[in-house]
Amino acid sequence: MRALVLAAMTMAVFSCSEEVEHTAPAIHDRDSVSMMTSYGVNTLISDSGVIKYKIVTERWDVNTVRQPSRWTFICGIFLEQFDEKFNIQAYIQADTAWYYDQLKLWELRGRVRVRNVNGLRFTSEELFWDGIKHEFYSNKFSRVVSPERTLQGTYFRSDERMIKYTVSNSKGSFVKPDDNAPGTASQGTAPGTTVPADTTAVPVLRPAATKHAATKKTATP
Repeated sequence: MRALVLAAMTMAVFSCSEEVEHTAPAIHDRDSVSMMTSYGVNTLISDSGVIKYKIVTERWDVNTVRQPSRWTFICGIFLEQFDEKFNIQAYIQADTAWYYDQLKLWELRGRVRVRNVNGLRFTSEELFWDGIKHEFYSNKFSRVVSPERTLQGTYFRSDERMIKYTVSNSKGSFVKPDDNAPGTASQGTAPGTTVPADTTAVPVLRPAATKHAATKKTATP
């Protein structure tokens, strides 16, 4: 009897020593882990108690550990931009987007498309939206189409409503004005106010706005 008990104890010891725990490997890059991941999102986002945009996306990751902290939209995004009275000012969509919440800066990549309430359409592979300076800018080839003109160039800068904008290294077509119409600008002249180049220091995520400043053209639709 004692021999049987001893044999059973020996088998138990060997069986325990041969067990393999099925555990996942440790995560060392902790800043790569999102604190929140949401799917099928359709929500309104406010800033200082004022609703600023509506977000529609398949996936939304929030990471507050990475520097700078950010929201990531790797499956594309559709945005509606609102003014203070909750009127829609623009529609924005992109293949991929990041929002750096502490900097109030949007970075849109891929097939970026913007359309405002005045019928202006913007297309590019890159667009930054600065919520502090209230402006858009891009250092990639961009195309701007309005009811009056079509412009394209390698640098774009605009106010937040895309009413006053600058296109540098540009070429484009303009609607020929009626010389007999009162108050019509002469042919080849684009009415509007020139947006001065910003020469102040800016963070790395906000490229300097002085690129191509010597060849800039400004148009106000």
